[in-house]
Amino acid sequence: MYIRVLDERDAKIYQELRLSALQISPEAFGSTYEREVHFTLEMVADRIKPTSGKFVLGALDEQGSLVGSISFVRESSLKTAHKGNVYAMFVALNQRGQGLGKKLLIELIRRASECEGVEQINLAVMSHNEAAKKLYTSLGFEVYGVERNALKYNGQYYDEDLMVRRLNE
Repeated sequence: MYIRVLDERDAKIYQELRLSALQISPEAFGSTYEREVHFTLEMVADRIKPTSGKFVLGALDEQGSLVGSISFVRESSLKTAHKGNVYAMFVALNQRGQGLGKKLLIELIRRASECEGVEQINLAVMSHNEAAKKLYTSLGFEVYGVERNALKYNGQYYDEDLMVRRLNE
């Protein structure tokens, strides 16, 4: 298992994992399978193309299959550029329970810490996702709020816990 920054050449394997994530845990993401299944490989390549303030990490198994991913996007405005956000964390079902999510998040924190001026990382997690919240807490994230009814899927509302990890403390 190894972790690396994904780039445009990884569009196909990223799209496959992303669509799987949207089918397995539709309530956990702001987007939907029905929307993203229509994305072209060019759209996906543009989405994952690394920049100075954005990267997608991928965990690949020994066969080169993408089995986990996590995204980091830095805020771009003058007053919020000290913050970055974690998005779209997912680990394939057959890879869970082996510490892969933790390894992805540790690498994201390390890389975000190297971004000049980034002082904190924010994320939102489904309030009922105890395993994810336990992972985030173990790596220094703290809940600073709850957004009630943050997402609505199939007529059901889902709350999100808003979490932050300060990098300079």
